[in-house]
Amino acid sequence: MTINARFFASLRERTGHASVAIDATAVSTVSDVWVSVTGEDPGEEVLVAINKEYADFEATVCDGDEVAFFPPITGG
Repeated sequence: MTINARFFASLRERTGHASVAIDATAVSTVSDVWVSVTGEDPGEEVLVAINKEYADFEATVCDGDEVAFFPPITGG
């Protein structure tokens, strides 16, 4: 039972991972996934999606979910 956490752009560099498999029995929310990889509380600047749909850090995660973390998108 796993959850696949993916990190994009500067978050990939920050965490040192592009993708990490997390034991689904050890986490219940997106925040838990973030903390299990980084050891830090999530910052407000991080965007998240579960199975390609935007979510927040309190959203529940389930076995087989893909949780993607993105830095904020800026334009110019």
